[in-house]
Amino acid sequence: MTDRTALVTGASSGIGEATARALAARGHIVYAAARRTDRLQELAADGIRPLGMDVTDDESVRAGVERIITETGRIDVLVNNAGYGSYGAIEDVPLDEARRQFEVNVFGAARLTQLVLPHMRSRRSGTIVNISSMGGKIHTPMGGWYHATKFAMEALSDCLRLETASHGIDVVVIEPGGIATEWGGIAADHLREVSGSGAYAAFATSVATALSSETNRRRNSPPEVVADAIVKAVAARRPRTRYAVGFGARPLIFAKWLLPDRVFDALVTRAIGARS
Repeated sequence: MTDRTALVTGASSGIGEATARALAARGHIVYAAARRTDRLQELAADGIRPLGMDVTDDESVRAGVERIITETGRIDVLVNNAGYGSYGAIEDVPLDEARRQFEVNVFGAARLTQLVLPHMRSRRSGTIVNISSMGGKIHTPMGGWYHATKFAMEALSDCLRLETASHGIDVVVIEPGGIATEWGGIAADHLREVSGSGAYAAFATSVATALSSETNRRRNSPPEVVADAIVKAVAARRPRTRYAVGFGARPLIFAKWLLPDRVFDALVTRAIGARS
């Protein structure tokens, strides 16, 4: 794996940072991309190359890919990790915010994939890793727009896998469960702001409390669990199409597959102590 080049988006913290470190430890030349390069300085000190990139800005994405090709001549691994969780009742969330959620979580990853694919095809090899979520297979209250983006990433990844297989390119979906990052607190704050008053206030408060609770923070898995799964997928001759990792991912995805919808609804509602 020495001298293979990897691009990791959303690398300033959490899963992205852990993944950049893990790939670098395996000998990759790693470009760690984020909007704020000041948050990448610790990675730079360890030999990882910081890259300013806003995945919703086409010029920024193009410039980033061009820089990597100019400096290394190749992109072997793309990890589409940039994203965030915009929580709020569907009735309350402004459509501009819903569109922004899709711009970051779906269209940003799709555009970067479009720009990277020609370089992978020319070498007839490459791995695209799309960070979805167990939220791409299950549903929870107040997360409608977030879940919609992750369901979309699941479908796009499946179609992309079929399209690129004959070109020697693997497409892998990672479905993290509960991970100890800033994600839960940010989602909870946004939820309180959007739906903390009005018709859904009680429900929103319960969900926000569950998202940011100390109990959740203690039981969630470290981001290195996800990074290890990504490294495993990248190193595999024939990687699995999906890796469900982290707290709750496998049992909840299985429960969603097994249970009738209304039974799963009741299970999720009780689990978060929500009340409508």
